[in-house]
Amino acid sequence: MGFGTLSLKGRALRLLAQREHSRAELTTKLARHVQEGDDLNAVLDELQAKDFINAARVAESLVHRRAARLGTQRLVQELRGKGLDDDLVRATAERLRATEQERAQAVWRQRFGRVATDAQERARQMRFLAARGFAGDVVRRVVQCGSPDEEVE
Repeated sequence: MGFGTLSLKGRALRLLAQREHSRAELTTKLARHVQEGDDLNAVLDELQAKDFINAARVAESLVHRRAARLGTQRLVQELRGKGLDDDLVRATAERLRATEQERAQAVWRQRFGRVATDAQERARQMRFLAARGFAGDVVRRVVQCGSPDEEVE
């Protein structure tokens, strides 16, 4: 069976084999493949009932893949973009905020490695971290202090 003749369920399973997908993502990706007589919602209901589609796993997968490089705000934006429900997004954000400082420090250390010596460089470092979705107060602490084990003069 070639890719062109794959059923909606087959296409959905192929996508799910690559990575976790939310129901909203699958709806978007599969909509253009719906043929007359196909019932996309029924296919997705069946996959969800069999736990092939699982919102908590989608959130966990995204956090696992992206949290080391991105701040909570950016990750929340990506979770919402996947159509995940607000309660799950809020719970995930709460968990992420607990590690925000350490994650920001790791990104800063990898990219810059030393405290900025002038205002222009400090602003550049702050913009870099802010663009990755780290919270403003966290960005300021990281850029002003550097890593916690670094000697402050």
